[in-house]
Amino acid sequence: REVVLRDKPAVLLAVSPKATVPVLVTVNGEVIEQSLDIMLWALRQNDPQVWLGKNEAGLAPALAWIQRCDGEFKQHLDRYKYPHRYALPDGVTHRTLAVDFLNDLNTSIQKNGHLISETPSLADAAIAPFVRQFAHTDPAWFEAQAWPELQVWLTQFEASPLFLRAMTKFAPWAPG
Repeated sequence: REVVLRDKPAVLLAVSPKATVPVLVTVNGEVIEQSLDIMLWALRQNDPQVWLGKNEAGLAPALAWIQRCDGEFKQHLDRYKYPHRYALPDGVTHRTLAVDFLNDLNTSIQKNGHLISETPSLADAAIAPFVRQFAHTDPAWFEAQAWPELQVWLTQFEASPLFLRAMTKFAPWAPG
């Protein structure tokens, strides 16, 4: 269900008092409130493209990338994209601090074709939306960087049928 975060429905608040999105309520009533946990839950139900790898041990490299993105990179992304929320004059310092992570992504994609291997994984699906936000903050600057593999990877992600389907806009949910 699509929700407007400045007008959170009572049903969302009832199942998730912190009321952040996404929230998944499973058919057995389990509430899952973290994006990564939702992705893992869904892929453990059905993983047709083998994003989790062939076994749980193969998942470790993806989780390491995601942890790095959720920590160091996400902190810089937020301050780059929304400097006013952090009382910063601009986000340029944090854009610069994020470059190491983006360089490492580019190097891994150059080596593997994707972050972990020659095919997309959970890491690609989890990290690409954050790289997309970063790139769209100042597209001209992003395109001017020497990250050809990262730029192609992001373009392919944005053009993928799965991404386009996921980005379908829906009217906000309302009771009834």
